[in-house]
Amino acid sequence: MTTINDLLDAAAAWIAGDPDPATRKELQAVIDSGDFDDLADRMQGTLQFGTAGLRGIVGAGSNRMNRAVIIRATRGVADHVLANNPGLVVVGRDARLSSPQFLEDTIAVLAAAGIPIQYFDAPVATPIVAYAARVLGAQAGIIITASHNPADYNGYKVYAPNAVQIVPPTDTEIAAAIDRVGPAVEVPRHDDPFHADGVKRIPDDLLDRYLTDLENARGNAQAEQDLRIVYTPMHGVGWRFFEKAMHRAGYRRVIPVPEQVEPDGHFPTTHFPNPEEPGALDLAIALAERTDADIILSNDPDADRLAVALPSIGTWSGLTGNQIGCLLADYVLEHWSDPDHRPIVIESIVSSPMLSSIAQRHGAYFDQTLTGFKWIWNAALDLEAAGTGRFAFGYEEALGYSVGHAVRDKDGISAAVVFADLASACHAEGITVLDRLERLYRNHGLWVSTQKSIVRPGAEGIADIEAAMALLEERVPDQLDGRTVLRATDFRVGADRRPRWLGATPLVALDLDGDARVLIRPSGTEPKLKIYVDLRAHLGPDDSVMDVEQDALEAATRIAEAAATFVGLT
Repeated sequence: MTTINDLLDAAAAWIAGDPDPATRKELQAVIDSGDFDDLADRMQGTLQFGTAGLRGIVGAGSNRMNRAVIIRATRGVADHVLANNPGLVVVGRDARLSSPQFLEDTIAVLAAAGIPIQYFDAPVATPIVAYAARVLGAQAGIIITASHNPADYNGYKVYAPNAVQIVPPTDTEIAAAIDRVGPAVEVPRHDDPFHADGVKRIPDDLLDRYLTDLENARGNAQAEQDLRIVYTPMHGVGWRFFEKAMHRAGYRRVIPVPEQVEPDGHFPTTHFPNPEEPGALDLAIALAERTDADIILSNDPDADRLAVALPSIGTWSGLTGNQIGCLLADYVLEHWSDPDHRPIVIESIVSSPMLSSIAQRHGAYFDQTLTGFKWIWNAALDLEAAGTGRFAFGYEEALGYSVGHAVRDKDGISAAVVFADLASACHAEGITVLDRLERLYRNHGLWVSTQKSIVRPGAEGIADIEAAMALLEERVPDQLDGRTVLRATDFRVGADRRPRWLGATPLVALDLDGDARVLIRPSGTEPKLKIYVDLRAHLGPDDSVMDVEQDALEAATRIAEAAATFVGLT
């Protein structure tokens, strides 16, 4: 157990090694206040590379995002690059308040290490950084972003030489390199990083290259020019890229939400700038109603995710990530035009089982991976190298989608264009997008998905989540809400019998009778336990989709509650 004296010693050492006077003052104020719970939360442990790199609350301490953490992390990345793949590093950042300083620190450390750098000099969408890392042949890519997290968060995502987010063993090697770095104040930094030798701004024409590649990926898609699209970037960076991509694709009636169109790291109209959150699309819906729009498209603040809402019987309804993913997959496979390669579709393991049925119907190869696009794209590259086929589409239920090969990560911009193409195709056929979704349900079963997230902040909360996962290691329930547990799979064991993209991870899967599945795992980016439930309901020829879907969702919710009760977190 860490004592108060241990905490004070650790905090004093942190202050001595912190080059930032603001966070030195902040941590000293915590010490002076005697708030040792706060001090413990800041100083017990360090941020670790999770599903999307380093991510945490901005503030003072080893368990926060701050300049000292950025400087030490970058020196660790630099040492790893120099030891393994010397060469170019691409760097970008989002529009969060701390991102400009973190970008400058990142470039200053890399420049002092003698590493050539190309950087974006304005806030940029994460998928554009991933694209740049690939087409520029970078040995690493770094994006300063916390994606859809609240305003007080920031993050640091790293791409490997293959332009995919880092996976083991690279992430553990970089973490070990960071551990070997001394205090941040001693890490060499260039005093004029943007004018250092080998540091160059990425030219504007790179975006044109991205748009050309996106246009090629669309094939023969025809834009419905009268399609009225309301768009919100959630105060993030998306509008600049979305507007250009839509215009290039032929969509002329795009209406941005004025209160949310400009980048603003304060996120003044939404506490949690995640399009999945209840109320996040309220301004967009109000604008859509005033303008008689056909569809709402939304990116999260770094534009790597896509949300969709559609008019439905006098109101607007948001599609789930699984519904969007299955609709996009079916559309992409329907228009597959490469006769020499079998299309490959991949989803994260927590995404809908419906995709397997869709892939089978189209003759595509289907696979699943651990959560995170780093695994989806590593699987895609491995499968292509093995001659399985060519990657066509990948998705994860948390609004992440990848269409084609331009970006080896989730890309909310390209997904938005392709979804607009799907909506245009529906219009040409005389149906709605919801009609097309019902067609999928009647062909593959009405799959519903629900998720229960149990937030437990602080060190004590993390211990509660670890205890819940430990319980599942000892035993699993016999039944949940009256449904027998037929099979349990603990992904913490047996990794040697699975492909590397389904390796060891803290995830437990429970297959229940009645076509139901439960997945339980801790979040890779936040202090929460996630419980996913997928359930297939039979849809008869005369059944109402709405009624059957509602009954199935209620059943799935009961299963999720039963699972939370079993692990002691309700």
